[in-house]
Amino acid sequence: MFEKLLDSYPIISDQISRPSLHVVLRELAQVLEQETTGDIAEFGCYIGTTSLFIRRFLDETGQSAQRQYYAYDSFAGLPPKTIQDASAAGSAFKAGELKVSKKQFLREFNRAHLVPPITHKAWFNELHDSQLPETIAFAFLDGDFYESILDSLHLTWPRLSVGGTITIDDYGRETLPGVERAVRDFFGGNPPAVHHEHNIGILRKS
Repeated sequence: MFEKLLDSYPIISDQISRPSLHVVLRELAQVLEQETTGDIAEFGCYIGTTSLFIRRFLDETGQSAQRQYYAYDSFAGLPPKTIQDASAAGSAFKAGELKVSKKQFLREFNRAHLVPPITHKAWFNELHDSQLPETIAFAFLDGDFYESILDSLHLTWPRLSVGGTITIDDYGRETLPGVERAVRDFFGGNPPAVHHEHNIGILRKS
């Protein structure tokens, strides 16, 4: 079904590729098929490229009536890098880049005639418990930098149900090494097995 969606609708930004979207939707499909308890959460949504496909897939599978879908973003562009984000591959992705407004994000859902997720505008480290789902079945993390990924892991992993999955964009990407470092450091240097395809890291809670 997700292949049909990818064939039918445009990818509206260059921040994620079709192969990467395929991995994200495939992992979401597996979680839904297993009837894993919990809601869907996305940390870092930019203009809504991945968000639109997640909503479409939830609608097509009838899951929108059963699960809440949450999206979180500062809508202020990228934060400053830390030393953990330093890369010999160059200095791409600077503070303030990839800035879109929450209004622009919601407009994309209106144009697509889709119900937007429950959307919170905040830096991840400013979020409080009342803004988060009690349990998470599936999460997509797209924070780009070390601290953003580390913050979003602190918010998602403790809430992730057994059988749940976290997918992480830019994992193993040479220009954004902070992503993989954040995963390693969150788990004290000994993370569970992380499989990755097309720069999407996959963490499953068993």
